[in-house]
Amino acid sequence: MPLHQLAVQPADVSGAGLGLALNAAAPMPLAACRLVHPDGSALMLGVLGASHVVTVEHPNSTFSEEISCAAHVQGELPGHADAPGYRLECHTATYDETGFRELAGRLRHRCAREPGWLGGAFPGDDAALTALAAEPDGAGWRWQTWHLYPAAAGGTVVYTSSRWRP
Repeated sequence: MPLHQLAVQPADVSGAGLGLALNAAAPMPLAACRLVHPDGSALMLGVLGASHVVTVEHPNSTFSEEISCAAHVQGELPGHADAPGYRLECHTATYDETGFRELAGRLRHRCAREPGWLGGAFPGDDAALTALAAEPDGAGWRWQTWHLYPAAAGGTVVYTSSRWRP
């Protein structure tokens, strides 16, 4: 099931506290989805406490990206980051109530129905959601994530787009 109704409160309650860790020991996800590349490599999407971890298992190398409040190996979440074979773009947006609820509904729908998607919904608010989507990209992978943090009148979304190649 690609959309998981999680029975735990999110550990990460604000996008402002997110950090980035590359190639660190990957924490155990609350929900996960394994995708297989046509070349036989694999990518694991994982939902953490309102954050995420992505790991790649390739015959010649391995890679991991963690974006969470506990991940600060590379420091606070940057607008972009580069490493050998890797590129991250990130931005944060604030939505009014209607726009935030509509985005959450679209993401929940895609997680529940489309291949390559994973979502983790947290209790207390239908828009408390972490969504991930990935697909092969040449010899590597590309993925996108949405971290939704509801507020009194709308909410904040931290959006990331990543690419990894061996």
